[in-house]
Amino acid sequence: MANDAVVDKGRRRFLTATTSVVGGAGVALAAIPFVKSWEPSERAKSAGAPVLADIGKIEAGQKVTFEWRGLPVFVVNRTKAQLDTLVTVDARLRDPKSDNTAQQPEYAKNEHRSIKPEWLVVTGICTHLGCVPDFFPELKPEPFDPQWKGGFYCPCHKSRYDMAGRVFDGVPAPANLMVPKYHFVDDTHILIGVDPGKEAA
Repeated sequence: MANDAVVDKGRRRFLTATTSVVGGAGVALAAIPFVKSWEPSERAKSAGAPVLADIGKIEAGQKVTFEWRGLPVFVVNRTKAQLDTLVTVDARLRDPKSDNTAQQPEYAKNEHRSIKPEWLVVTGICTHLGCVPDFFPELKPEPFDPQWKGGFYCPCHKSRYDMAGRVFDGVPAPANLMVPKYHFVDDTHILIGVDPGKEAA
């Protein structure tokens, strides 16, 4: 009987140790995804990252939309005719000289609100209630404005912006479309989210 008791104790110790090791390993493995869940996702990491936009194939008069920080960013290759209209609508605008400095960096505080005159870069979010305005590039009368010279129109509440993203007077939107930080990497690429002369974080 004594030998049987010794065997039982040894077996018990073995089973206890084995169970502890396996259980501990199981807890550790189960904890890995739990701990991993504390880390930001790849999408979250990239949400605020700069976006390299290829503008090489955007034709004159065309708009292409890129995504940055979950927001649409309009990049428009404006024609000379579209640029020539900017000064002609100043009297109809709420902030023609972009005096609201919160809406654009200093280097975009000019008549065309851009680094290079032909390239407009604006966040495509109406400053009224956050809708995405439509692009109406043609210089012709529209049902919402018989004197239309091209620009953006928000059908939700009828706010209008010219070809520089400047808001018209007398509409619900209180401010010009926002110009994000950006710079030209070369002639066919812009980096959205980083000022000129600064490195991407």
